[in-house]
Amino acid sequence: MSRTQEIEERLRAAFQPSELLVRDDSERHRGHAGYQEGGESHYHVVIRSAVFEGKSRIAKHRAVHEALGKTLMAQIHALSLDLGT
Repeated sequence: MSRTQEIEERLRAAFQPSELLVRDDSERHRGHAGYQEGGESHYHVVIRSAVFEGKSRIAKHRAVHEALGKTLMAQIHALSLDLGT
């Protein structure tokens, strides 16, 4: 399973989103710190989920990090999040 697929599965399980986009932006960062040949190092994620209702921006980000887990988060160099309800 690719890292992108693992991210998608974990986020779907944790948030039952009405919208989910996981985009590998690694190629846009070629030559920058953290770039890994083959990609899967830089991501942009959009999630719309009722789970986020009433939560602060920090709480939403922490929830995503927790859903992905420490091991997977350690494999990602950059994670851009667009989170809402």
